[in-house]
Formats: sequence, structure tokens, C-alpha cells
Amino acid sequence: MATTKKPAAKKAPARKPAAAKKPAPKKAPAAPSAWETVQIARHPNRPLLLDYLAAWDPEACELHGDRLVADDPAMFAGLATIGGERVVLVGHRKGRTTEEKIAYRFGMANPDGYRKAMRVMRLAEKFGLPIVALVDTAGAFPGLDAEARGQAEAIAKNLAEMSTLRAPIVVVVTGEGGSGGALGIAVGDRILMLEHAIYSVISPEGCASILWRDGKMAPQAAEALKLTSGWLKRLGLVDTIIPEPKGGAQNDPAQTAETVKQAILDAIAELRKIPLDELVAQRYAKFAAMGRFAD
Repeated sequence: MATTKKPAAKKAPARKPAAAKKPAPKKAPAAPSAWETVQIARHPNRPLLLDYLAAWDPEACELHGDRLVADDPAMFAGLATIGGERVVLVGHRKGRTTEEKIAYRFGMANPDGYRKAMRVMRLAEKFGLPIVALVDTAGAFPGLDAEARGQAEAIAKNLAEMSTLRAPIVVVVTGEGGSGGALGIAVGDRILMLEHAIYSVISPEGCASILWRDGKMAPQAAEALKLTSGWLKRLGLVDTIIPEPKGGAQNDPAQTAETVKQAILDAIAELRKIPLDELVAQRYAKFAAMGRFAD
């Protein structure tokens, strides 16, 4: 009897090993909001002018007095060496202790301070030195005596004279850049700004009290003022943003001082290549163009 062969059973296709799941990409940390940036700029441990001087030139020579009324401790003005570069340095001086803060009026200068700064900046023009200005103030001192001695006039005169000084000028906004108090020493060829510093025509609290009559609206005012380094760079008011350590300059003051030093030296080296007549013309045009918007 003939037998029939059964068809061979089909082999099931071999299963491919399951692909290993790729780990989800880590999201970049969100940038701080404008109001959070304000808090970082005001952090009590953020490096101050005297911290930068201690890192760059502990033996910097401070010059005193405006030769008219008094010496203002809230404004530093003198000669310093930054990375081998001899400069005239001016800047707002805040205090660290309670006694220092009171003595320096929290970095808010009197008209004597702005006149002292200009007197010393003229020395830079005379001796062919670059000027470095460190800006860190909530604003000019609003006291009655300051107004009586010509606060607005002193700042306005600095704006006019700095715009035509025949010396390279590098401005660094290191913390708070508040209103005319900041601008009184901030007319420069290169405006540098630390990543988490702020620079504004008014404080968020002041803006909120005027627009909404409510200081609790300060976070919304901070957003509206566009006072962060990113916005100011986009608007053309700042030339260079200096990166800070993670979380802010207060987390690594030594590294911050080194980074700021290198940014200053790079800016000075760039400006030295430009003839003085051209440099002054470019500076004047730079500030004259601010506030012009195309539709």
C-alpha cells in the first residue's frame, strides 16, 4: 500500500530581538523669567565692584573727590591694571555688610560721584588709557541734597562728555543697571552685560507702582520692561552677553571675575584698532540711533 508524505511544517519566522528603548532626551533647563533674573541680579552674594578689583588688581589706586563739593564713596574712580592692561576704572560701589551698605548708600551715587567719575575719565583721555565702567546700581541717589546739588545736571553732563571722550570706553553691566544712575557712566563703545544682570529705565517695582498702582505687579512689569540681557541684545542696546556660572555669578565669583576680565580685554583689543576720530564718531552714532524704530 502506497504511503503519502505529509508536507513539512513551516517554521515560524524567528522573532527579531526588541530594540532597546532610547532614553528620552533631557530637556534643556528653562531660562529664568524676567522676574527671576531680577532676583539673581540682586542676589546678596553676587560679585560687587570690590570683588572684581580684588581679583584683578588688589593694589588699584583710587582717586578721591570731585574738586567741587565732596568725595562720594558710592562711586569708585581710579587707576587699575586688568590682565596687564592699564586702565581708568569707574563704577558703582555697593556694600556687603549693613554698615557698608549704609555708607555707600547701596551703590546709589550723588552728583559728586558722577563729577568725580568724569574728572578721572578725563585723565584717560589725557594719558591715552582705555576706560572701563562697571555698572551696578538701583539708580542715582534720590535724596534732597543730591537734587539740590544738581543730580540731573551731573548725569546729563556725563552723557554729553562721555559721548565725545577720545579714549576707548568699555561698559560692563554686572548687576543692576538702574535708570539714569546707571547711564551716567554707561556711554561706551562696547556695552557688555552679564547674562543674569538687568538694565532698565526704571525698577519693576517703580514701574508697577506707576502703571498699576500696585507693587505686587512687579513680575509683570519686569516682563514688559524687557530688562534682561537677551532682550537688550536683541534690541541693539547691548553688544555682548557675558555667560555666568550655572545659577548665577554668585555661585562662582572667581570664574565670573575671570570671564569678565577676558571679555574686557577682548573689547579693548578690538577698540584699539579703530582710529580715535572714527571711534568717537561711531560711539556718537550708536547712541543717537537708539530709540529709532522702523515700521
